[in-house]
Amino acid sequence: MESDDVKPETWVVVAGRPEPVPGAPLNTPVIAASTYVLGSERIYSRNEGTEGWQAFEVMLGGLEGGEAVAFSSGMAACAAVLGELPTSAHLVLVDDCYQGVAAIAEAGARTHRWRVERLSATDPLWLQRASEADLLWIESPSNPLLEVADLAAICAAPRRAGTRVVVDNTFATPLLQRPLELGADLVVHSATKLIGGHSDLLLGAVVTGDPGELVQLREIRGRNGATPGMLECFLALRGARTLPLRLRQAQSSAQQLAARLEGQPTVIRVRYPGFGTIVSFELKDAAAADRACRATRIIRHATSLGGIETSMERRSAHPGQQHIPPGLIRLSVGCEDLGDLWNDLDAALRTA
Repeated sequence: MESDDVKPETWVVVAGRPEPVPGAPLNTPVIAASTYVLGSERIYSRNEGTEGWQAFEVMLGGLEGGEAVAFSSGMAACAAVLGELPTSAHLVLVDDCYQGVAAIAEAGARTHRWRVERLSATDPLWLQRASEADLLWIESPSNPLLEVADLAAICAAPRRAGTRVVVDNTFATPLLQRPLELGADLVVHSATKLIGGHSDLLLGAVVTGDPGELVQLREIRGRNGATPGMLECFLALRGARTLPLRLRQAQSSAQQLAARLEGQPTVIRVRYPGFGTIVSFELKDAAAADRACRATRIIRHATSLGGIETSMERRSAHPGQQHIPPGLIRLSVGCEDLGDLWNDLDAALRTA
C-alpha cells in the first residue's frame, strides 16, 4: 500500500507494520541488535539501520510525501543538513528560529565559514534571497512568535542553481502542511514533539523527495553516528498512530484558549496563527510570567512542547532568546478537558 492510496489518518495507523501473514505480530517489534549475520544487505545497524527504524521512516516519509531518514534527535537531523553547507555559503534563517539551529549558524558565522542572514518569517525578502542564497531555512509557524511564512511563494520563487529550501515542520506536522508538495527540498522534524507526542523520547528526522539526497542523508547519519535508538523509534511510531486524534483535540482547545486569552485583562498580546497546538501570549513583564507559570496545577511548568500534556514556560528565560518579549509565555496545548485547562490558566493569570 502507498501513502497516496489512503487518507493520512489511515496511513499513520497502517504504515510501518509487518506483513499480515498468519502468526505475525501487528507491531514491528524492537530489534535489539547492533550486528547481523553476514550474507544479506543488513550487516551493522549503524550503517543499514534496523527494521524498527525503517518502520518509523516508512510512516513519516509517506505522511510527508517523501522518504524519511531518522536521527537521534531533532538537533541531529538539523545538524546533518547544515553540516553539508560548503565554506562561504550564504545561509538565510528565520529570525525567530529554534535556538539550537541558531547556535549552529552563529558558530559558522563566528569562524567565517558561512555568511548568515536572519529574516522575519513574513519578510518579502525571502523571495529575493531564493535567487541569491545557498540555503533558506524556514520555520513556519516560527518558535515561539508563531509567525507564518508564505511557503508556497518562497518555494515557487526563482532560484539559482543549487539553492535549497529547508522547512522545519515540527509545529504544523504533515497533517497541517506538506512542504515537499509546495516545492521545498527538505523537511526536518523534531519527532520528540508532536510526532511522538508523549514527552518520553528524543528523535529527529529529515524527509526528502530526492533519491540522491536520501542516500547522502543515510551516509551522513552512519558516518556521524547520529543514529536513533531502537526503543525510541518504536515509541515514536506508536505515538504517531494517534497523531490525528491528539492534534484534533489539542488544536481545538488551542483555538478556544487563544480566543479566551484575548479577553483576559492581564494579557497584553496573544499570538496564534489560527492552527496548530501552540499559543504564545504576553504578560506585562518577566516577573508576572514567572508567577503565572508557577501557579498552575494542571498545566505543567516545563520546556519543550507537543506532548499529550499541556505545558507552558517563559521563553526569554533561556539563553539566546533576546528577541523575545520578556513576558512572553509559550503554551503547548495538550489533550486535557478544555474547561479544566481554562480554569487552571485563568486562576494562574489572576495570581500573576
